[in-house]
Parts: sequence; C-alpha cells; structure tokens
Amino acid sequence: CCNEIFKTHKNLVTAVCAVASIAVAVVAGKDFYDFRHYQEVIIPGEGVTSTFQLSEYNENLKGTFGDTTVYVMQGEKEGGSFLVLGGTHPNEPSGHMAAITMIESGKVEAGTVYVIPRTDNSAFTHNDPQEGSPHFYHFETESGTRQFVYGSRASNPIDQWPDPDVYTHTSGQTLSGSEMRNINRAYPGVKDGTLTEQIAYAITNMINTLDIDMEMDLHEASPEYPTINATVAHERAMNMASMGILELQMAGINMSLEPSPVSLHGLTHRELGDHTNTLALLMETGNPAQGRLHGKIDEALILTGKDNCYMKASELGYLYIPYDENGVPLELRVGRHLQGCIEYMKAFNEVYGAEKGELIMTGIPTYEELTTGGHKLGEYLN
Repeated sequence: CCNEIFKTHKNLVTAVCAVASIAVAVVAGKDFYDFRHYQEVIIPGEGVTSTFQLSEYNENLKGTFGDTTVYVMQGEKEGGSFLVLGGTHPNEPSGHMAAITMIESGKVEAGTVYVIPRTDNSAFTHNDPQEGSPHFYHFETESGTRQFVYGSRASNPIDQWPDPDVYTHTSGQTLSGSEMRNINRAYPGVKDGTLTEQIAYAITNMINTLDIDMEMDLHEASPEYPTINATVAHERAMNMASMGILELQMAGINMSLEPSPVSLHGLTHRELGDHTNTLALLMETGNPAQGRLHGKIDEALILTGKDNCYMKASELGYLYIPYDENGVPLELRVGRHLQGCIEYMKAFNEVYGAEKGELIMTGIPTYEELTTGGHKLGEYLN
C-alpha cells in the first residue's frame, strides 16, 4: 500500500514538474521570439528624402536579420557626403539614439548624409542574458511613449554559430572566437562570409560605390576604459579631425583625439580608411551601463547613468571620465555625439569644401540644448 502511494505521489510530482517545465519553456520561448522579431518605430522627419536596404550592396543579406535600412538625407544644394553609423553595438544606446535623432529632426541643406541607425541589425534581436540587462528603454515624445531596444554587442548566435576557439581576421590577426560576431572586428568584410562579415562588406561596398567622403561610427565605452570621450581617426582624417577637436574644446566639450592603430584590424577607423577613400572617424562616450563596476543594470541606469558603485569608483580614481552624483545621462552622451558630428562637418567644409562641396545639416539638437534647461531627448523625437 505504501509503495503504491509513493509511486502515485512520485508520478504526480513528475507530471507537475513536466507541466511547469513546459510552461516556462513556452513563456521563455515567446519572449525570445517576440524580442527577436521586434522592430522599433522610427518616424523620419522631413529631412529624410529616401531610404534603401543595405542588401543593395550585398545581395546575400536579402531576407536575413543582417539587412537594415539606410536613411538618405539629401540637400537641395550639391556637396559632400557623410555616413553616420549608429547601433554598431546595440548595448551602446547613445550612438543608436544619436542616429535616430538625426533621422527624425535633422535636415540637410547641402550635400548628402546617410544614416544607419541599426548597423548590426542582428545584434538588436537578442541581448546578453548574463548581464541581466532590460530589453527596452523608453522616452516620452510628441507621439507618446516610445520604446527602443537595448541589445547585444554581437550578432545573434542564431544567425551565426558556432564561434570558433580563435577568430582569424582576413588580415591574419587572431582574436577570441566570440569576436567573430562583433561587426567592429569584421571590416572590410567578406561578401559571402559569415553574416557579420557580409554586413561589414555591404557597408564597405556602399562607401566605395557611392564614393562617400566621410564616415562616423558612434560608440560608447565603460567609464574605466582609457579610450573614452575620444575621437579615433584614420591618418588621412587627422588634419580635419584636429580642427573638429579644437571646436569641441572651445565649446566646453572635453574630447581627445586618438590615432587609429595601424596594427589593430577589423575596426571601422582602420579598415574603412584603408579600403575606401572615406575619411574614417569613430567617437566614444562614457556609458556606465556598459562597464563592470556598476550595480544593477536597469532602465534608470541606461537613461541617467547614475550608479552608487561608480561614485565610489570615481572617488578611488578608477575612472577615465568625470563622474559625480549627476551621473552621465543619455542626453549628455547623445549631445556629445551630435555636437561631434556638427563640428566634424564644419571641419570637413573648411578642409575639403572647396574641392568636394560643403556638408550643411540643421535641426539636430546641440550639446548645450541637450544638457541645459532640463531638456530631454524625447523632445527632439517625433
């Protein structure tokens, strides 16, 4: 009798556990599916004159999660051309939001500006579970509450797997295997390579085909990383970048200028400078949600950059950015990116305007507008 009761109890427990496991799998699976297929709403402003898909420059991307939209902002007056890459790493939201702000509020009067807000679209389809980061962050805008993705540094492993033990770049440089899904280690790309390499190839091919004069890759870095609040420039862009840095410094924005290392391959500022005629630049801001010394990663940390652990780290002298009780708000970081783009366009005009025509863009908020008077980024979104 006791054996029968025990067997019945055991079977009941097994059944309950099985049902619970199935329920967890269904809930988790739905969350994973929904996040992978979620598309942010971008509301182009009147400055956007057309769009096209990146797959126009590598047909292998058609129908994949690597394809992404390129927004074209063409002025009435002919001039130079400028490519802005946002969302290279979707866990660096400042670059992504700076690109979207350009699309929604900017207008080009002279020249052409190309903006890619989701450079590695695949990396927006997942995040890093061990980081415990949220899927989304939100802004109040004229059209209501809008939701944006906080993704991963690397392409989704569903799109590209397995990682090798060692990733060998086309230059022969070797890196950790997981870096094979980091698009900023994949340039100039391979047309029929991995998905990440295919995306990089498409961007390189687009720059060459359209003969784009200048490129800016918008990034963020952890506050304890030395190359931060900096612009990294290919040697052909150093003269122009130096002029832009001086203007940023005069505007009260501390920005250092770093030369692109000639022996570090796969990055935009090196490979796009070497394999195209573009003037290749990359900007870094300080993002506390990205480092390793913070407390809980939540939406508040992403938006305000306030963290008690980083306050302590700052007191101990561990950080490479100014940090106090005000944190490093997303508005400040986006402001640095946008003001940088403004100043480098002015510098381009000074150095190359007579030869290539000017680049003139209006409407995007300045650093001062985003950091004074309590202004929020959502005010500049549609």
